[in-house]
Amino acid sequence: MTDLPALPEILDTARVVALPLHTRFRGVDVREALLFEGPEGWAEFSPFAEYGDAEASTWLSAAIADAWHPRPSAMREGIRVNATIPAVPADQVPGVLARFDGCRTAKVKVAEAGQSLADDLARVRAVRAEMGPEGRIRIDANAGWNVDEAERAIHALAPFDLEYAEQPCATVEELVELRERIRYLDIPIAADESVRKATDPLAVARAGAADLLVIKAQPLGGIERALRIVAEAGLPVVVSSALDTAVGLSLGAALAAALPVLDHDCGLGTASLFADDVADARPHGGMVSAARVVPDAAALARLEAPAERRGWWLDRLSRCHGLLAADGR
Repeated sequence: MTDLPALPEILDTARVVALPLHTRFRGVDVREALLFEGPEGWAEFSPFAEYGDAEASTWLSAAIADAWHPRPSAMREGIRVNATIPAVPADQVPGVLARFDGCRTAKVKVAEAGQSLADDLARVRAVRAEMGPEGRIRIDANAGWNVDEAERAIHALAPFDLEYAEQPCATVEELVELRERIRYLDIPIAADESVRKATDPLAVARAGAADLLVIKAQPLGGIERALRIVAEAGLPVVVSSALDTAVGLSLGAALAAALPVLDHDCGLGTASLFADDVADARPHGGMVSAARVVPDAAALARLEAPAERRGWWLDRLSRCHGLLAADGR
């Protein structure tokens, strides 16, 4: 980023927020994020706490680009989204689904540490029962299985008519092997971590390791870079979120709106996982808007993170900004 804004320009509007979740998700009960405002509007910097500065700086690059540069032209005003079902007990599934107004697709978390395949089967069965035969169900293992475990699990879950299985294994090589093993099931494989956490996000496409890609704007460095990856990969894509606030979800929706082709419901309805947010980005009628979000001033104040956490995020912002400056980005 050759026109990197000076750090004080970002710090001048920086707000650190802590959003409570209805249900523990991805190991957290509260999602923290740093928001700031640039000439084009508000943007979000929210790499997960365990990520190192080198990886987190790519997320900052995305946020700066969103706040300082216009978004690309939109091909659509609204985006169809899926419901997201955390690794909850089966009896909690109806309550979770009820928060995703009008969604015809559900992504179900599986392979949770400490749980069993029986737990996954019960959860997916409950989702199918709630959504009926017309509902679309996709599973997400977050690389939690080895190849043998993935083959067994997907075979067991196949009767529930899966749309696809997302990141069942960790490596590109494992995905290639698994895809060959389960070809007879005709269940597509989607790659997420193999794209957003990879040094070469196109390796999974070149290896024939996936049938579609899950694309996230922040981890990939912003909309423009994500669009280039999609164009070069030549595979169908699903635009998803990284448990973003309403501001970050707006960036994802803008990416989805800019795609020439969008055949799958997107994972941009995760605002419904939050008990409170800086703006209302929940799906309505199974859709979210592609318009830029402006956070509510009262919500920013209400959700302000404790001083210790604010200091942690500002220090992180400063370090990542320094990395971008050193790299000439």
